[in-house]
Amino acid sequence: MDDTVTWWKFEEVATFMKAGFEAVGVPSEEAEVCTDVLIAADKRGVDSHGVGRYKPIYLDRIWAGTQLPKTNFEIVKESPTTVVIDGHNGMGHYISKRAMEMAIEKADKYGLGMAVVRNSTHYGAAFYYPNMAVERGMIGMTTTSARPSIAPTWGVEPMLGTNPMTWGMPSDEAFPFMADYATSVTQRGKIELYDRLGKDLPDGWVIGEDGKYRHDTHQVLVDLTKDKAALTPLGGLGEDLAGYKGYGNAMVVELLSSALSQANFMKALMGVKDGKPAPIELGHSFLAIKVEAFCDLAAFKHQVGEISRQLRASRKAPGAKRIWTPGEKEYEVYQYRKDKGVPFNEPLKNAFRAVKERCNLPHKLPF
Repeated sequence: MDDTVTWWKFEEVATFMKAGFEAVGVPSEEAEVCTDVLIAADKRGVDSHGVGRYKPIYLDRIWAGTQLPKTNFEIVKESPTTVVIDGHNGMGHYISKRAMEMAIEKADKYGLGMAVVRNSTHYGAAFYYPNMAVERGMIGMTTTSARPSIAPTWGVEPMLGTNPMTWGMPSDEAFPFMADYATSVTQRGKIELYDRLGKDLPDGWVIGEDGKYRHDTHQVLVDLTKDKAALTPLGGLGEDLAGYKGYGNAMVVELLSSALSQANFMKALMGVKDGKPAPIELGHSFLAIKVEAFCDLAAFKHQVGEISRQLRASRKAPGAKRIWTPGEKEYEVYQYRKDKGVPFNEPLKNAFRAVKERCNLPHKLPF
């Protein structure tokens, strides 16, 4: 870790962030949820979706008028097992937590519950919502659309979002199974993190209009919004390494996130209208499956754990020290960070100093 990094305790960061959210008009209950989702990402080492996005993604959009600080959570249509929600461009974390809560309540009663959302905003790290179901002894899943970033196989124009499909399942291990990743080789948040660190992009992540790899991190972030750069789908360019599978999965996420809820999709999510910044009205889906509607919960958790253990114990490639299973690395990061907190580099420190000044917060910063 860089010598210029300052560690700040999770609870202290949360207190500051909640105050900042409230200062820009986010109600206390919503501010607490938004803060919790962002802090949860840093606890697991998902820094690309944690507090680093506090100012540039959420506060800046509220200040710019492209996201509303107070959420109007509207139930548009509902059945015993399903619900359609309109978030009216409010706080995506709060909208999504309530949506998953409704899916869980329905699953608890009927075995399955699903919620879909339209006119929402960025909801942070996706794992947060399936984990809510996991904590209730359920399988959880979420999808979300995003600003166009991924080029279709054999294309160079960004058309689909990074579009994660995230699954969580309870296990008898110390951590649940949690598969949380984009359907692209990388995601915009990771590029933003590289930009903050001043690092060039590796081969395979981003292509330009000429179909060749791009490495100029900062300019790529600009060009992604101008259709001059695109992320590659999982599997990479062309079909030799099955990039069409990542492309197809990104389409599945786009459909689940937008078609069922009748949300905006693809180019309608550019965040620009008539040449001016505009709301990015996203769609999400949330699924909860009650394990006990199918089998004994303890038996299920044991089998999830046993499958993971057998995979980790399988023969390793020459030179490899370890095989991981989904959710394991994040758990170990938390064991390291739980007493240290969030690592703040210089760009992140400057962002929090700017929030403190603009919001006139009395809280003392540790840097």
